[in-house]
Amino acid sequence: MKSPLLTLMRSLLLFCFALATTQVLSAQATPQAPVSYASVTQLNNLLANLEQSDKSAVADLSRLRIDRWKTDGSTKRQVQADVQSLLRNLQDAFPGLVNELRAAPEDLAVTFKVYHNLDALHDVLRSVAETAGAFAPKEEYQPLAADANSMDAVRRSLADRVQSLAAAKEAELGRLRTQLQAAQAAAAAAPPKKIVVDDTEPPKKPVKAKKKAAPKPSAPSGQSTQPPPAPKQ
Repeated sequence: MKSPLLTLMRSLLLFCFALATTQVLSAQATPQAPVSYASVTQLNNLLANLEQSDKSAVADLSRLRIDRWKTDGSTKRQVQADVQSLLRNLQDAFPGLVNELRAAPEDLAVTFKVYHNLDALHDVLRSVAETAGAFAPKEEYQPLAADANSMDAVRRSLADRVQSLAAAKEAELGRLRTQLQAAQAAAAAAPPKKIVVDDTEPPKKPVKAKKKAAPKPSAPSGQSTQPPPAPKQ
């Protein structure tokens, strides 16, 4: 049987590969649609439950008295190491991941990163709770078991959201591929544009030579060139 984590990882890898291929091929990517109110509401409820589980688990893990458990020293050391690892993650790393997801509600990679971390947390917390059930007092075991169940419920809801987002992104990629194929087909069917380059020089017009003006005849020597005076009346 395939684990849910392996299935989700495979879906994520396929999505990332398809997205990268489409972005390279498509020069006209459509802008991302705004996140719907229903999607934001669903995520906010999920994160509220997750943060409540986080706080409850931190409080219950901090109250454990592992040194008084009725088991050998090796088991106590292993449980103590697991508890310290859980507390570091829940108090330091996990809140940052939650804030990152809140800022990008439908980012599939961020959603899967939160799920992957939550899945690891649940497995370790479940192991500590089961060990507490065998060797710890009832007042220490029961809160841990409730925390593990609460975290598992959030984990399943987050897994459903990852699958839903992956399906939506895959449908979007299919639409983009269809648009790209239609654009490529239209470009292939269109006749190529002809570019005509006229490199012939136009004939030069002949240059007309300017005619020189004929020189005026000079008057005979000794004669005035002034006209004779008019006769007096």
